[in-house]
Amino acid sequence: MKKIMAANWKMYKTQQEAKDTAKKLLELIDGKVKEDREVLICPPFTSLSVVADVINRYQYMKLGAQNFYPAIEGAYTGEISPKMLIDVGCEYALVGHSERRHILNESPEFLAQKVEFGLEMGLKIIYCIGEKLDQRKAGKVEQVLTDQLEKGLAKVSKEKDIVSRLAIAYEPVWAIGTGEVAGEKEIYEAHTLVREKLIEFIGGQAKDIPILYGGSVKPDNVKSIINIDNVDGVLVGGASLDANSFSQIVLA
Repeated sequence: MKKIMAANWKMYKTQQEAKDTAKKLLELIDGKVKEDREVLICPPFTSLSVVADVINRYQYMKLGAQNFYPAIEGAYTGEISPKMLIDVGCEYALVGHSERRHILNESPEFLAQKVEFGLEMGLKIIYCIGEKLDQRKAGKVEQVLTDQLEKGLAKVSKEKDIVSRLAIAYEPVWAIGTGEVAGEKEIYEAHTLVREKLIEFIGGQAKDIPILYGGSVKPDNVKSIINIDNVDGVLVGGASLDANSFSQIVLA
């Protein structure tokens, strides 16, 4: 299983800034990326095409979207469909990032629709889960992660060609953009739980579903994180905005 080194640029970068960052990243990593690595860039919608133009000649580089609406087309002002994303070169898309859950109030039912529809349309989906600080302090980590997995994957077909395009990102909400990072024991326990629940919900083939860690991943902690059992890559926010920083993460 390849480790997915994913960059989520969120609502940052103009087209020129995105283009320059992608070019600089390639200058720093091309010819150095291990064969077991896949590098994923998720820029804002406005920069998808310019980043695609920069990275599309490099097999280890992949393009992803931060969001989409679960319909082929229609009267959904301001939304983007999987069909449009695939047309511009996207292979991946994120679903369920905590900022969409907690700031934009996307419901578990809506997220389940998005996971199902995105997979059916041919995208690789990274489904994000994670607990808030008060939930962790209350000892509810297992309850929260189980609930998010069960509801988010409720509509997912167990067919092998569908499951092979699914990944999970564990992102403790309290560690996103805060500078805090879960300890190795916390990450190990969460990822072990996620693996067990995936096998319970989907079956034995779930052992091949990548589980990424996200939450204040930086060059100085990524090596220890990706060496933890059941950590199959990282989803990086702030540290991915700088090409130098993200290149160190990719090559760790």
